[in-house]
Amino acid sequence: MITFEVKDMTCSHCVSTITKAVRAVDKGATVQIDLQSRSVQIDPTEANADELRDAIQAAGYTPVAVSNGSVKPEAAKRSGCCCG
Repeated sequence: MITFEVKDMTCSHCVSTITKAVRAVDKGATVQIDLQSRSVQIDPTEANADELRDAIQAAGYTPVAVSNGSVKPEAAKRSGCCCG
């Protein structure tokens, strides 16, 4: 399971966009998104963590990899949501 924190994910449109972006690089991936905690959990079948992160970034969001319950400080802040 690969987990990202996506702080600029704020609405159901964001959830849909991120899900589509992940499935574009890994059609068989299981995607679980918790909008309240802004957590994206992916159980990939083909793609690796870098490919999934890149897909989410290309969709306009800022995914930060989460390891052992902590966030890795690797992404710059920017707003990817169309809602604000």
